[in-house]
Amino acid sequence: MRLWALRRFPWRLPLRAASPRLEPKPSSRSGSVVARSWLRPDSASFQRGVCSAAGGRAAQQGSNGAAREIIESSRKALNFLQKEHPALKPTLSVVQVGDYLGQEMIRNTAEEIGLNTVHICLPPDCTEMEVINEIMKLNENPKIHGILLRLGKVSSTSKIVNAVKPEKDVNRATDFSLARLVHGNIQDWVVPPSAGAVIWILEKLACTSLDGKKVLLLGVQGPLEISLQCFLRRKGAVTISCPWEMKQLQTLLHDTDMVVVGSTKPKEIPVTWMNPDIITVDCSHDILWGQNGSGEHPIRSNSHTPTEAIHQLAVAICMQNLIKLTERWIENQQYKTWNLRCLKLQPLSPVPSDIEISRAQSPKGIDVLAREIGLLTDEIEIYGQTKAKVRLSLLERLKDQPDGKLVLVAGITPTPLGEGKSTVTIGLVQALTAHLKVNSFACLRQPSQGPTFGVKGGAAGGGYAQVIPMEEFNLHLTGDIHAITAANNLLAAAIDARILHENTQSDKALYNRLVPLFHGERKFSAIQLARLKRLGITKMDPTTLTEDEISRFVRLDIDTSTITWRRVVDTNDRFLRKITVGQASTEKGFSRQTQFDIAVASEIMAILALTSGLSDMRERLGKIVVANNKQGQLVTAEDLGITGALSVLMKDAIKPTLMQTLEGTPVFVHAGPFANIAHGNSSVLADKIALKLVGKEGYVVTEAGFGADIGMEKFFNIKCRTSGLIPSVVVLVATVRALKMHGGGPNVTAGAPLKKEYTEENLKLVSDGCNNLKKQIEIAQHFGVPVVVALNVFRTDSPAEVDLVCKIAKESGASDAVPCNHWSDGGRGAVDLAQAVMRAASQPNHFRYLYDLELPITEKIRIIAQKIYGAQDIELSSVSQSQINRYSQQGFGNLPICMAKTHLSLSHMPDWKGVPTGFILPISDVRASIGAGFIYPLVGTCSYQSSSFMRKTPDHQITNEHHARIAYTALLL
Repeated sequence: MRLWALRRFPWRLPLRAASPRLEPKPSSRSGSVVARSWLRPDSASFQRGVCSAAGGRAAQQGSNGAAREIIESSRKALNFLQKEHPALKPTLSVVQVGDYLGQEMIRNTAEEIGLNTVHICLPPDCTEMEVINEIMKLNENPKIHGILLRLGKVSSTSKIVNAVKPEKDVNRATDFSLARLVHGNIQDWVVPPSAGAVIWILEKLACTSLDGKKVLLLGVQGPLEISLQCFLRRKGAVTISCPWEMKQLQTLLHDTDMVVVGSTKPKEIPVTWMNPDIITVDCSHDILWGQNGSGEHPIRSNSHTPTEAIHQLAVAICMQNLIKLTERWIENQQYKTWNLRCLKLQPLSPVPSDIEISRAQSPKGIDVLAREIGLLTDEIEIYGQTKAKVRLSLLERLKDQPDGKLVLVAGITPTPLGEGKSTVTIGLVQALTAHLKVNSFACLRQPSQGPTFGVKGGAAGGGYAQVIPMEEFNLHLTGDIHAITAANNLLAAAIDARILHENTQSDKALYNRLVPLFHGERKFSAIQLARLKRLGITKMDPTTLTEDEISRFVRLDIDTSTITWRRVVDTNDRFLRKITVGQASTEKGFSRQTQFDIAVASEIMAILALTSGLSDMRERLGKIVVANNKQGQLVTAEDLGITGALSVLMKDAIKPTLMQTLEGTPVFVHAGPFANIAHGNSSVLADKIALKLVGKEGYVVTEAGFGADIGMEKFFNIKCRTSGLIPSVVVLVATVRALKMHGGGPNVTAGAPLKKEYTEENLKLVSDGCNNLKKQIEIAQHFGVPVVVALNVFRTDSPAEVDLVCKIAKESGASDAVPCNHWSDGGRGAVDLAQAVMRAASQPNHFRYLYDLELPITEKIRIIAQKIYGAQDIELSSVSQSQINRYSQQGFGNLPICMAKTHLSLSHMPDWKGVPTGFILPISDVRASIGAGFIYPLVGTCSYQSSSFMRKTPDHQITNEHHARIAYTALLL
């Protein structure tokens, strides 16, 4: 709510007091600027009223009027809120233990204003833990905006009262709320209702201000006592609290001006002790707190207010508090300006190992980082001290927040060592945020365990530009890849189990298993009804199916020779590349040959990277094609009835993982690697959430795998089509080392020392190799996005080589070309790159796709081969042509293309460096990932193991650690 709402609704309404031991229910944060002035103790509403000899009657009439005023103004404030938020319906949850008297007044008042109420009624003998459990549920329920506890004196305990979240505490009775009150913070005048009502009555009865009055709080205890003392003292009154048993009670009663009674008078206290001129307010029967009182009236006086008047006023204030809390909740849902504390970096020379650098830095607590970038407490799920999952509800909360600018990091055709795209990505965000004070987010992919334990190593970046803690980033993280492995292998197990059961059981037996009797009747599940619909069977009653319909329903008739779904493991285990399953005697001779793939190559990983939410993911999982049946029709995961189980396994993996860089800037890690065999980009969800969090002027830097011809092309043609995202800039990473290789230098072999051509100045090799850089810039220009070249500088690069690369890059159409030293200097070494990116992002963007989806599959493959790879044409094998025909007939011809080819060359031959031309691109097979939403042609002989042994070695040295990893890999593979 904007601050100007205060001027629109300028009513002043009375304060309310916290009843003894009242705890609000959790539901959602709220607080209304509109209502902040309503309950001020010094406002005009406290001074209005008619003073007469019959003070009690005048006070009662005044309290009724005040209650009506609060109800009317609350209704107007709610209407105003609902104009801006039409779906808003503030809800109060009332937790009642035992006696249910007073609920009708609460419900009627809420309905009159337009508020929802939910009553939770517990028996009088319920335990403390049972009450707390109910409160905890309400605390986590976003549809509940306020909690009112009606516990009575017997059920009220400190643990129960303080179980309520302060932001849902309509009665302001928690220790947190009372502490703020005592210290002078009335939380924008969201005050205890009962205390507010009592103060209003006292001022009406006094006919003047309370300044200088002596007020005796008799038998008042708990939160009500604390609240009344605070308010009375602020009004200048002298307060004394005492129990009924106090020996000086008679003297105190004669000397006081006013008495507030909080409990029933004992019979042994005579009425004659009362000063005839005393003003008395009885709040011993607290309707909000659920204390209904009993016994004779505590004290006689000539000016006493009936309990009902206090009740009406307190309930009205309670409802007003709910609207204030709701408005505060709305305010808390808005975008928050970052308050990021970056970590200091003190680079050493020579640069230590990556693990030494990582362990030398002390990361911030992940909850601290989350608060700094505007995440709410209920939007993160913390994993240890340095990792947290971010809930997708953030996208709904910030749906009206403008996106920041998206920056894509790609690269030239790499050497087997890699050229440091992850390092550039991290160095760039460290420069933007830690040094230029611009909001930025890095979005990276989770590394596979295979390459991590191979020669390549992890993917956390390197040197002084990496994600920390490095070990947690590279190993397990938050278990996303394990979840994908479990889901993938569950589907594989379901395929083989279904084949076995269909081969060994009759139609009737299968039907009894799939649609069992439950309490004497059969009932189709939702997923079974969907299958019946696909079969053209419209019957809803399981008993009405014919024998033929039952047979069609229960039998998938999977052709085992067409099964494309394989089991996966996230380890380079070469002995699983071809296996036989079903050799146990229990499988009754139904064996077949299959193989394991690496986990991150699973279609489920691609679905995770491209999905827009949980329901979309479930739909995509159901579309996964696992085989054909014997009639040539597709068999999907939906046919197996397993999509619900797959979605449950993936329910946490769908949430991006929050981590931080060495300089304390935020990073999302989500989805997996391998742009040669998959689309190789971080998740759509991570990018979208980050774009909301950085704000309109911020930057999200996301990475595409391998060279621009692979990862970037798939980013534009697949990821951008799926998500609607459009990058503002492409950062193209190059190294002198890779350019020398493309210029005719000797082969670069992972695990072997570099030849002298790579460690000594050689301008001719660099100049000749820049043809590959020119080609990659040209590829980016096909999509109409500005390009900035980031030259990742190594210690063996000469100044002349660096200058030559930057000169050629600019002449070839790059917006800028910048040498980067982030590996050795951290963000400070990438400041020039960050400034170049910001300048390029302000240039006009003419983004376009490479091809129209409505083109035939063959034509789309040809466009990629010719415009991106430089091929003269394509050559389809008979198998690939047959598959293209089948997919086109099945209605999948309008899907984008995800080429599976080597990353080591623009062509299909890894040894063809530079810019090959005039070649024919062979397409050996064509497959479909219908769930992920693309067709993937297999180019040449690309395999899942091809990327398992690369390692980025910024120092150009093969260390003992690398040799040890090579030795381990040799044993493993």
